[in-house]
Amino acid sequence: MRKIFLASLVVLSAQYLCAQRLPDHVYMPEIRTPKLFQATNQQSLPLIALNSGDQLELHFDDMTGYPRNFYYTFVLCNADWKPADVSPFDYIKGFSQNRLSQYRVSSITSSKYVHYQALLPEKSCMPAKSGNYLLKVYLDSDTSKLAFTKRMMVVDNRASIGAAVQQPYDNEILRTHQKIQLAVNTQQLNMLSPQQTKVVILQNNRWDNAIRDIQPTFIRGNVIEYNAEQDCIFPAGKEYRWADLQSFRFQSDRVDRVDKRNDPVDVYIKPDMERNNQRYIFFRDRNGWDEIATTESVNPWWQTDYAYVHFTFAPANNQPFAGKSVYMMGEATGNQVGDTSRMYYDAAQGVYTKTLFLKQGYYSYTYVTKDDRNRDAKADATLTDGNYWETENEYTVLFYFRSFSSRHDELVAVTTLNSRGGR
Repeated sequence: MRKIFLASLVVLSAQYLCAQRLPDHVYMPEIRTPKLFQATNQQSLPLIALNSGDQLELHFDDMTGYPRNFYYTFVLCNADWKPADVSPFDYIKGFSQNRLSQYRVSSITSSKYVHYQALLPEKSCMPAKSGNYLLKVYLDSDTSKLAFTKRMMVVDNRASIGAAVQQPYDNEILRTHQKIQLAVNTQQLNMLSPQQTKVVILQNNRWDNAIRDIQPTFIRGNVIEYNAEQDCIFPAGKEYRWADLQSFRFQSDRVDRVDKRNDPVDVYIKPDMERNNQRYIFFRDRNGWDEIATTESVNPWWQTDYAYVHFTFAPANNQPFAGKSVYMMGEATGNQVGDTSRMYYDAAQGVYTKTLFLKQGYYSYTYVTKDDRNRDAKADATLTDGNYWETENEYTVLFYFRSFSSRHDELVAVTTLNSRGGR
């Protein structure tokens, strides 16, 4: 029995350590609204150039209401976001961990919290290699007290990417999907085989449906082309929905009502209807990005309030989707298919519901479904919003390279393109 107990303890410890590496994950429930983005641009990937002056803004709130000692560190990862077999002394210039010393206690708010912020990387802790990095924020200089993790990327521009959005060749998905055609110039790389490279394509900053492991179609000298008929194809979806919560006193067009009897207040968003049978109409959206903002105070980071925001999705005929779960996707739910984004079916009302604890700001989101019987199935908006080739989407292409002497995947090229501007 003692051996069985020790074996179980080892397994649980391994599972715990594995869970500690999940990217874009909040481990402490009192941590709210973690954001990492390029300085002054909340709608941007956390991406900087190697050995440059680029900086990222880190923001998050601690709802305990009193200051605590938070630290951070960087973990170098490969293209699949698994930790690379490289010592921190080789990929960090300076200290491997640093304390977050800039914070403010909330003011003129009913919700009490402490807001932490920082400009990264700091001179005392600089990434020395290109690639994927996992930012880990933890308490009291103890990495076992992990608060949350965020993805960030450092690029060393040694290759160039040419990409365009096209309609697929297949007539069955011609009007519902979008295809990315790309070519990479690797002249500056000492590449001996295309097996040294990896390509990752993101749609609207979503990692759950990212396209990976595609093989080159042609190699023309130093140019690698990816143009196979079945590769790099995404369901186009539809323009994202929105909720303007910059004020809890003046209700925006998407707010149904605000219940101020509770503290924090309850905000009810107007029910979202199924749109898969509606004709496509273009309007400018934010592709899932959120923006912390307010119309009633000076600083949105520590002078904005929180509320319980109630979302409702009404399926056709008020009937649930058989064998499928509905998820709310956007930055507010971490763009992840899981418990944080899963909606619950209310049989009495015939609707799906989701309640989120959100800070004042502008929120962009969409609904997707996923087959409960197939764990490997990707979530898409076919049943909730429909797919239309004309939809405006943002795509990011990441190109990784590993030399034979390297022990990790280097990020050597990044490009971003828009489906409406890239036709």
